[in-house]
Amino acid sequence: FDGPTPIPYTKVTRHIWGDVAAGQVDDWIYVSSGQIHQLVFGMPPGDGFRHSESFRTVFGADEVLTVLMGTMIIANPETGEVHLVQKGESVFFQKDTWHHAFAWGSEELRVLEYFAPPPSTGASGKYAATRPYVSDFKYERSELIGHWPARRPEAEARAKIKVLREADRLWSLDPTDPRVLTGIVASTDQLTAGSVRLNPGGRSQGLTHGGAAGLYVLKGRVNILIDDPEASPVWFELHPQDGFYVPEGATYRAFNMGGEP
Repeated sequence: FDGPTPIPYTKVTRHIWGDVAAGQVDDWIYVSSGQIHQLVFGMPPGDGFRHSESFRTVFGADEVLTVLMGTMIIANPETGEVHLVQKGESVFFQKDTWHHAFAWGSEELRVLEYFAPPPSTGASGKYAATRPYVSDFKYERSELIGHWPARRPEAEARAKIKVLREADRLWSLDPTDPRVLTGIVASTDQLTAGSVRLNPGGRSQGLTHGGAAGLYVLKGRVNILIDDPEASPVWFELHPQDGFYVPEGATYRAFNMGGEP
């Protein structure tokens, strides 16, 4: 992208990830730049992905996954962690975390994923090829049988995959408009991911980030105003499943001009 850019769902790049051994997953790639990778992946009920020699699911990046539709089971085949993640909930993990995911129940699964550093830096397949291969999949933590929930705090502290629910977010109010509420899911030196809620009429302050940003609309109608001191302001209208790319250093504001929060 040359600058701030709307990404309509109808024009998002489609891709199939995986092979027969790992499983094949639908990808809708919104942004894959030198700073950030943003996509939605999906799978039908009962389907899932594991890993194979060619498609290894262990990366040199921080990741945040948020369930948009359905229910996800995510597992670490190296440690035996298994987590059930409902719609609206997120998971967070950092580099060197093996992960498998499955669509649980009778509904299609769709998951919003943020990944940084992005694949263009060598943090995905190239990095995965350097890691020790996990050939025996483990889907239980048998060492905790007979010690649950007594050892739950210890197990959670050692877990590589963190499930983050609404109550776990770092919430803040926009100082210029209390109708704008932000909840940070996770923030590291590589990646910050969160959600923004705009009540009807809500208008955020000008926002500028130290890196590139990829926006994704969950519901309602969102308007983005780009503040450019050298040109007239540019106004965009976004709808559910649309995305928006904001380059590093650009200033933008988010508006809810409709009646739906």
